[in-house]
Amino acid sequence: MKLVILGPPGAGKGTQAEYIVERYNIPHISTGDIFRENIKNNTELGKKAKSYMDKGLLVPDELVIELVEDRLNKDDAKEGFLLDGFPRTVAQAVSLDSILDKNNDKLTKVINISVDPEILIERAVGRRVCKTCGMTYHVKFNPPKEEGICDKDGTKLIQRDDDTEETVKTRISVYFDQTAPLIDYYRAQNLLVDIDGAKDIDKVFEDIVNGLE
Repeated sequence: MKLVILGPPGAGKGTQAEYIVERYNIPHISTGDIFRENIKNNTELGKKAKSYMDKGLLVPDELVIELVEDRLNKDDAKEGFLLDGFPRTVAQAVSLDSILDKNNDKLTKVINISVDPEILIERAVGRRVCKTCGMTYHVKFNPPKEEGICDKDGTKLIQRDDDTEETVKTRISVYFDQTAPLIDYYRAQNLLVDIDGAKDIDKVFEDIVNGLE
């Protein structure tokens, strides 16, 4: 299974990715992890990426593509993978096609988790995090036993700076602007599996499995 997973911030993509890689025994490849790995190991590509990130600049497409290609050529990705956070644009999708093409490969499916923006905002704005242990709660969907206090260690819960309504709205609109053409690109190739991410977590996963198998 060679898969790509798409979904706006707050769609539950991370959770579903964990389920998918476990079921199909494939590596979860996210661009963030690739960057961190290469920077940590001080590789040539890592050094290049770091020089942009240190200046607060976006890592240019050609470098992201090189990093992804390097990762996809590793042994554990030969039989399959789940790409998360790449491609983000049609140009990147075309590059991914040519990377796979070199090995006479192609994508199996592209999972597109969609959730109504209003629900995404409610999910993100209600999120609360424990600074000490990293546990995540939600005021409505997954509240702590005692309001505002972590169940595990009694620390006061905080709302992350980027979980305010305004920031979340911006993140979502950037995602849709950027990804809409990508969704059309994959739909035209008959690769897209549309998933309603507003359902219960287990039901969403069941729909994904049905769409893939």
